[in-house]
Amino acid sequence: MRSLRLCSRNGCRSQAVATLTYVYADSTAVVGPLAAFAEPHSYDMCEHHARSLTAPRGWDVVRHEGDFNLPNQTS
Repeated sequence: MRSLRLCSRNGCRSQAVATLTYVYADSTAVVGPLAAFAEPHSYDMCEHHARSLTAPRGWDVVRHEGDFNLPNQTS
């Protein structure tokens, strides 16, 4: 069974539903649906933190349109 992925924000124990990736060359933070696999240079986020994310000054945020769904649990 795939292990439950939690939000990467310090102190948050909520289930991850989104993945944050930084595109440094474009000064862009991209928040999209939870990636199929955890990647070392991306961050899993719960819905609250994914929706409330702000980027550093001069950066853009690109967000997934629509709802974030909980991942299917598979065995």
